[in-house]
Amino acid sequence: METKDILQKVRKIEIKTRRLSDHIFSGEYHTSFKGKGMSFSEVRQYQYGDDIRAIDWNVTARYNEPFVKVFEEERELTLMLMVDISGSQDFGSTNDFKRDIVTEIAATLAFSATTNNDKIGLILFSDQIELFIPPKKGKSHILRIIRELIQFKPKSNQTNIGQALEYLSKVMKKKAIVFVLSDFMTKDYDRVLRIAAKRHDVTGIKVYDKREKELTNIGYVLMQDAETNETMYVNTSDAQVRNAYRDHYEDLENYFTSSFTKSGAGVIKTRTDESYVKKLLAYFKAR
Repeated sequence: METKDILQKVRKIEIKTRRLSDHIFSGEYHTSFKGKGMSFSEVRQYQYGDDIRAIDWNVTARYNEPFVKVFEEERELTLMLMVDISGSQDFGSTNDFKRDIVTEIAATLAFSATTNNDKIGLILFSDQIELFIPPKKGKSHILRIIRELIQFKPKSNQTNIGQALEYLSKVMKKKAIVFVLSDFMTKDYDRVLRIAAKRHDVTGIKVYDKREKELTNIGYVLMQDAETNETMYVNTSDAQVRNAYRDHYEDLENYFTSSFTKSGAGVIKTRTDESYVKKLLAYFKAR
């Protein structure tokens, strides 16, 4: 993809996702994720209904009338986006690939966070850490994240979510809001997820395609594994083959749901042909 095309795509995603974050998500995001605590802001004259426990007795004595302390939420937080860029993300049976939806969701979350003056960081992973962008503020920083989500070419097509979560624990010592965006077509990450979820506010966003859930009966089909590049003919007319395929998918989905739920982490699932906007809003409102 040429630089001009990349910039046009970045701009297109910015316009769409910024509109969503400004008009829909920023308020929900703010109320869903709390700050670090309360800090002193100012003193003002006592008003009817104020909590008498907030009276500043030193100032009250100085001016011979009651004044109260005003506190505000220490709002600044850090949002970490952990994005799976393995080979399976380049699949889609509708207008969008999984990678496209993941990019839009990540951009929407990033703009929502920056509206609330939070820092945003990015981890791109396959079965290795492909790219780490430390948390920062600012529009130019967000646009860089979107650009990397669009154009970055991974060294590997395979997936290791556990390794990515271990890396998160190494680089993020303070509590962060963490969104893991993947199709979660793998296992063996529940242990490190539990560790990460104790320190951070973690949510897994599973983006999948309807054709991944079950095989359509259309006879023999040449299929290729997007992560290993292995090809083989599959007899989709065989009921046992279709059942085994469905059972394998459901096993991975149940592992994802149970691993995140047992760890105290959040779970969002959205298909490529569904509105991720409704899924995110429902999740934020339920928190």
